[in-house]
Amino acid sequence: MKSELFFDFISIDEYAATPKYLQLVNSIVQAVEAGKIAANYLLPSINELSYHLDISRDTAEKGYRHLKKLGLISSVPGRGYFITNINFIQKLRIFLLFNKLSAHKKIIYDAFADALGNDAAIDFYVYNNDFKLFKKLLLERRDDYSHYVIIPHFIEGEENEHSIIELLNTIPKDKLILIDKKVSGLTGEYAAVYENFEKDIYHALNQAREQLSNYHTIKLIFPDKSYYPVQIIKGFELFCRQYAFNHQVLNDAASAPISKGEVFINLLEDDLVTLLERVTAMELVLGKDVGVISYNETRLKKILLHGIATISTDFKFMGSTAANMVMTNSKEHIENPFYYIKRASL
Repeated sequence: MKSELFFDFISIDEYAATPKYLQLVNSIVQAVEAGKIAANYLLPSINELSYHLDISRDTAEKGYRHLKKLGLISSVPGRGYFITNINFIQKLRIFLLFNKLSAHKKIIYDAFADALGNDAAIDFYVYNNDFKLFKKLLLERRDDYSHYVIIPHFIEGEENEHSIIELLNTIPKDKLILIDKKVSGLTGEYAAVYENFEKDIYHALNQAREQLSNYHTIKLIFPDKSYYPVQIIKGFELFCRQYAFNHQVLNDAASAPISKGEVFINLLEDDLVTLLERVTAMELVLGKDVGVISYNETRLKKILLHGIATISTDFKFMGSTAANMVMTNSKEHIENPFYYIKRASL
């Protein structure tokens, strides 16, 4: 094979969130599996890879190191890298589509990838809650994926619900796994590991009821044009009505009135920062004068201002459960665990 033909088989997708070294690895694995690269084939040098693919030398070297770890290639000092195992078969090829990147989404990704190990090739994309990009990525996807693992959250909300269902129904259901949120109206049997948003917040606040009883009002900061499901508001209001808490749903943390005896629940990380800055500036004591509960657990919240109380799903469990569904071809629908974590801010 002429060396220039090698690059016809290598694809580096700038839209993909998959690290470029893994895109390089996945492309070479697929070329070997398809018989396009034979045993003992001399691979391009690190410099050639870097030049032709417009990637760094470190990225190229990392890709080759990973291929050596998989047992697909070997190197000979002074000669280069060779294909040594053409019987390598990677049965799991996954199209992974997240709505955004964040600290807790990284926990899901890491748990998912770690559970699968080297037995899967993952093409990872992020659509930033944008339905148009979501549609583009799904319509332009390859047809050789064994599984499609998707988080279906959109800022547009209900206005695109029919179009979302139509798009997801184009995916073979035996290959589809939904993460974090189910979509009503899908046909066929598919897998899902999801949050029950209304029930989750209701039960988490119930767990925090002893601490909440020290306050007279609970305020939920639910931003306009949020991708968070409105079921969160329903569960919040149900809890407050049942236990006779004064309550409000507000859209803006920067302008929300703050008084002693109030608890604030924030969904967005930026709103948490805004609330803490305002409470500090007003010289109110966090956890005594004013309470704060933050949605979604992160490591930083364990130590920030002696600890920020959280209500959160178990992101690590979500990622590892989705991976297990891939490996077992499960069609289960599993509610992900959701917890209240007591800390000093309440």
